[in-house]
Amino acid sequence: MTDTDIDLPETVSMIIPAREKDLGGFMVRRVLPYAKRRMVGPWIFFDHMGPADFAPGLGVNVRPHPHINLATVTYLFKGNILHRDSLGTRGVIAPGDINLMVAGKGIVHSEREEEEAKTRTRHLDGLQLWLALPEADEEIDPAFFHYDAAEIPSFDDGQAHVRVMMGEAFGLRSPVKTYAQTLYVEAKLKTGAELQAPLGVEERAVYVCAGELGVDGLILKQYDMAVLTPGALVRLTALGGPVHFVIIGGEKLSERHIYWNFVSSRPARIEQAKAEWKAQTFPKVPGDDQEFIPLPE
Repeated sequence: MTDTDIDLPETVSMIIPAREKDLGGFMVRRVLPYAKRRMVGPWIFFDHMGPADFAPGLGVNVRPHPHINLATVTYLFKGNILHRDSLGTRGVIAPGDINLMVAGKGIVHSEREEEEAKTRTRHLDGLQLWLALPEADEEIDPAFFHYDAAEIPSFDDGQAHVRVMMGEAFGLRSPVKTYAQTLYVEAKLKTGAELQAPLGVEERAVYVCAGELGVDGLILKQYDMAVLTPGALVRLTALGGPVHFVIIGGEKLSERHIYWNFVSSRPARIEQAKAEWKAQTFPKVPGDDQEFIPLPE
């Protein structure tokens, strides 16, 4: 479904459908960047990993690769991923945790699984998003922040279960570090339950992870994103069954350029990063320095 196929309510400016991408061994559904909409607030990349089942011996195996001038935010609904980076970080991301990796002037990381996990059947479902850093922060030192599931504020009124993962909404403030004004909320509604999309940020969008969501009368299907009209009061309703979705948003940043894993406000900086990765002068990932993903030509 796209915004050209239907009449949109005044509170919705665009529908973005997810497109399937093969990451080598498993599929992801990519929503951002989109040809007609590259960013929502500071968010410039939105991947839904899975849902996917892995037989023994198969699974997530993303070799070391670089990033600049952005921050990655990884959040799992099910499954585990082993994260390692060039800062020496080594940790397993579990459901409900948030991993915030700040690339700044440059970082390299890999996403794999522990050997023991590969001996059994696993299920993976989660989101990986990228945040563009404000221009003043693009070249900061790289950093890594991990937040356990118990640190993320939430509420449950019996009809809606909501977690405020980044930013502030519904009277709750997340401890997750932000650079620009940022919003990231996860919600699960029981059948017929309603929730008003939070206000207070310049740009917002809602993405359906599972089920169907009513957005002021529009039926938003699984794996679709609706970009909301700035400042509009938007009623979100679980239609025909329970629904699981996320809301993203924040302040609008200046234009960003993107090539492969590089995001920057300056095209010349991306060219520099491409040359450095070709020359393999980025820092290595301790314990995972024998492989890397080549620069796409």
